[in-house]
Amino acid sequence: MKEVVLDTETTGLNVKEGHRIVEIGCLEIDNLIPTKKTFHCYLNPERKVSEKAFEVHGYSDDFLSNQKKFKEIADEFLSFIENKRLVIHNAEFDIGHLNNELKIIGKEKIGNEIIDTLTLAREKFPGSSINLDALCKKYRIDNSKRIKHTALIDCNLLAKVYINLLDQKEPTLDFKDIDTQRIDSKDNKFLYCKKVVTLSEKEILAHQKYLKDELKKNFFS
Repeated sequence: MKEVVLDTETTGLNVKEGHRIVEIGCLEIDNLIPTKKTFHCYLNPERKVSEKAFEVHGYSDDFLSNQKKFKEIADEFLSFIENKRLVIHNAEFDIGHLNNELKIIGKEKIGNEIIDTLTLAREKFPGSSINLDALCKKYRIDNSKRIKHTALIDCNLLAKVYINLLDQKEPTLDFKDIDTQRIDSKDNKFLYCKKVVTLSEKEILAHQKYLKDELKKNFFS
């Protein structure tokens, strides 16, 4: 099943205080395997970035004032996530901001099925720190490029965390060398390469059945 790992950056925390989205990042995965398809944009929020938000992502008012407005990218964004399950860390925050942007331009709320990895992590590690950096540490995922919060880098890391949370990968293994994804933070170019392994038809069918059973167990039990 195709899913989209999604992250946003904003001018501040609360939409009720008029805060808006300044960046959207999306990374598509197919049966838990990342594809080369991404969606990414910076946005002009038409308001100032709060000091605390600037400390988190580093996007200045001057930089954002030259970007597109949400209404200019809304259709492309909605097309990218159409009929796909969304995987988000602290989904209430991101979906709240996205629905606010859609409401402003007169569009319907997002109706996609949503998996909140924060909820998965809370169930798996009760009482432990479960922010993205903490989860990367638990699963030995290299997050050294995450100097600031940027949407595509965070999506890249969250995709790896998500796979581990589903126990689809041994926690002691890391995503390095040839079996890796990398984001070039200078020009936001998505670079991806993966080791190709040829499976028999019997193995593919068995794997698909396993994933289906696991998803049912984790999300619909």
